[in-house]
Amino acid sequence: MGIEIRVEGLRKSFGRQVVWEDVTLTVPASEISALLGPSGTGKSVFLKNLVGLLRPDRGHVYVDGRDVPRVRENELYEVRRRFGVLFQDGALFGSMNIYDNIAFPLREHTRRTESEIRRIVLEKMEMVGLTGSGDKLPGEISGGMKKRAGLARALVLDPEVILADEPDSGLDPVRTAYLNQLFVDLNAETGATFLIVTHDIGTARVLPDNLGLLFRRGLVMFGPREMVLSSTHPAVDQFFNARREGPIGMAEEKDAADRTAEGGPPRTLPAPIPPQLMPSDGRVRPSMRRPGEWLAAHHVTPPPGSFVDETGRDWLRDWDTLTADHQRPA
Repeated sequence: MGIEIRVEGLRKSFGRQVVWEDVTLTVPASEISALLGPSGTGKSVFLKNLVGLLRPDRGHVYVDGRDVPRVRENELYEVRRRFGVLFQDGALFGSMNIYDNIAFPLREHTRRTESEIRRIVLEKMEMVGLTGSGDKLPGEISGGMKKRAGLARALVLDPEVILADEPDSGLDPVRTAYLNQLFVDLNAETGATFLIVTHDIGTARVLPDNLGLLFRRGLVMFGPREMVLSSTHPAVDQFFNARREGPIGMAEEKDAADRTAEGGPPRTLPAPIPPQLMPSDGRVRPSMRRPGEWLAAHHVTPPPGSFVDETGRDWLRDWDTLTADHQRPA
């Protein structure tokens, strides 16, 4: 099962450049969370702070009670073993075949026999759809296969947290859709905590349980998917609806004159909130909520057309029918 990550008052700078300051959020255990933001807002830097590859100027990162920036080196090693990390490009060793790339953490960090390693590697390769590809080199496979191989390697130590740094970068929309479904299925099967950094709005709208937006050296918002997608906060509305009007410009910030000229409420309502991806087998993940649950609890009217899928089915109306054979796990 997954573990909770609690971040309090985090600040990070490089010299005079402040990346972000006073970032506070809680990544819920065993749920899928996504962190977005314009380029240059420090999303990848944030992930590196979570695992201690970078240290913040101030603040705390609590992983199962341990404050990562303050633990000793030997304790940091133990904390890192609880994480699996999928890097942007897969970060595979070019001279190793796919099987050996995936087996590497087991050989490096455990004393398992080769027969045990083989069983685990083949199991993870099957989970990510790479059965039969173990003999290929990274240079012989597609970008999507590299991502899946990197994900399999991140899974071999059965981590409690999976960090994915722009896993959809460089992938076409079809492969991105397959990868998103794979994340949902893996979360349902393993119960691990997922934190995914992405630029892809389509991914952010259908995949996670929770969403966050980094902008202007801070965290604008973090919370349940429905809360963020229904928000009229200018930066959130602009980013998640891909609009030019708003505080986000080609640079990290627009100047004051541009912001003043565009002041006022959003010009249109937020886009309809789509149904959330379900596991391939139709089960309901423990962290998955009934469509509209957050909105109803907070007396927020969903944008028109929300929770209707591409076939025209209304999930708000048909949820009980859709999940009749797959009750929420205890």
